[in-house]
Amino acid sequence: MSSQFEQIRLLTGDDVRLVERLVRTSEYIYQRFTLEELPLILKHYPSIGIFHDSSMYGFLLSQIMTPPHAWIGGFGVSWTESNAYLDILFTLLEHLYPALITRGVRYLHYSGNNADRDWLRNNLLIHGFIPYRLLYSYDKFGYGIPTSGNQEVTIRPVRFSRTGGDMKALLAIEDACFDDLWRYDPTAFNDIAATHPYFVVAELQRKVIGYQFNTVDEENGYLVRIAVHPSVGNKGIGARLMAEAIHFFEQAGTPHILLNTEETNTHAHRLYEWFGFVRLQQTGFVLRKYL
Repeated sequence: MSSQFEQIRLLTGDDVRLVERLVRTSEYIYQRFTLEELPLILKHYPSIGIFHDSSMYGFLLSQIMTPPHAWIGGFGVSWTESNAYLDILFTLLEHLYPALITRGVRYLHYSGNNADRDWLRNNLLIHGFIPYRLLYSYDKFGYGIPTSGNQEVTIRPVRFSRTGGDMKALLAIEDACFDDLWRYDPTAFNDIAATHPYFVVAELQRKVIGYQFNTVDEENGYLVRIAVHPSVGNKGIGARLMAEAIHFFEQAGTPHILLNTEETNTHAHRLYEWFGFVRLQQTGFVLRKYL
């Protein structure tokens, strides 16, 4: 791996194609992003690449949802360097940490869907990460719904503007619903709106009291986030958002729908199971490292 031509540097928007090439060809790839999101990730968050001459053979991306928390957003190495993937990962991590600290980050997280089969988990534990949270995975086949939810609720596309639009309401929902680990900030919400095909809010009496966003690939639909302000709980608003999400996946032609949720989020578990989602056997997880 060592060479007089070796260079390690922060990536920019000009490096999108280099990252895309490794995503498509790498034997070792961790991808917490879509290719549509990649330009905005490189624009807004610290990411590191390692080069031989002008050829990039490894990358490590981060995503900062709300400081002091950040996530490993992606990692990959070229197939020619597969045998050295751990050395490359640890080298990139050591160069990423200072860049994150200057952005106010103190905790770096990594998430995986299967604690028993994740190829990075044990290696990150060796590098100072510790187990932090457990996640449940659910999936559903088909578009059946048990209810259409509260029909007094209006579902409409999210709106952002120079004066804020829905942003203030979304941030209030984040504060009320989620630990700071999971909260999105305005930059993240704007990026989500720009890259996700479905991002809606729920209005009750002209007040935004919930939201949801989803994405799809060629085979699957992904229910990424659903949130309802606790002040209006038990009024069928979550069910209304879920029903509209299932309709979206039906229109997109993706009958296999997947989602992840925290182990302790029993209220959400009941909603998902009511809508026909089945919990998968594997257990997801979150690792954390203090920088």
